[in-house]
Amino acid sequence: MDVHLTTERLVLRRFTTADTDRLVELDGDPQVMRYLTGGRATPRAHVENTLLPLYFAHYERYGDLGWWAAEERAGGAFLGWFEFRPPDQEDPGEIELGYRLRRAAWGRGYATEGARALIDRGFARLGVRRVVAYTMAVNSGSRRVMEKAGLRYVRTFHEDYPEPIPGTELGEVEYALDAADWRPTAPGAGPGYWSA
Repeated sequence: MDVHLTTERLVLRRFTTADTDRLVELDGDPQVMRYLTGGRATPRAHVENTLLPLYFAHYERYGDLGWWAAEERAGGAFLGWFEFRPPDQEDPGEIELGYRLRRAAWGRGYATEGARALIDRGFARLGVRRVVAYTMAVNSGSRRVMEKAGLRYVRTFHEDYPEPIPGTELGEVEYALDAADWRPTAPGAGPGYWSA
């Protein structure tokens, strides 16, 4: 297992082809996909032929920046994933934070714990200049995680989607945190809180 980092309760590691079924199951839950596709599942072929190859390409190009499978540290249960990668390949100093967790993991603080650890590591060790995150304006759970992780509301904007889903009319929101404004937000952040 190629571990990216660990926290008090989480292990974030590189994806492998053995994770195909886990990703299909995660993206097959209508509640997990509610604010992404309106509840439609991601087809298995898309996971196999598009998503996993994209994740592997990011590991090759960026090393410490990409998509990370999240597991419980005690027991190894698959919880979902975290994204911490440059949305613009020309500017690797600006990093997009994202997360998608199984419903069984919701409300337990895992999203905040993983997000804080990635942000702290990005600013402390990886030379990240700015972290951004996006979600639908109506996705209050995701917005709460962004705020708890130290990001601040920047703006609401509207995209033109070919197949809008309920809530699209209220727009998308951007949250961000600049390195100059960052203070370690996780308990014991730094050496000992997370490890490579």
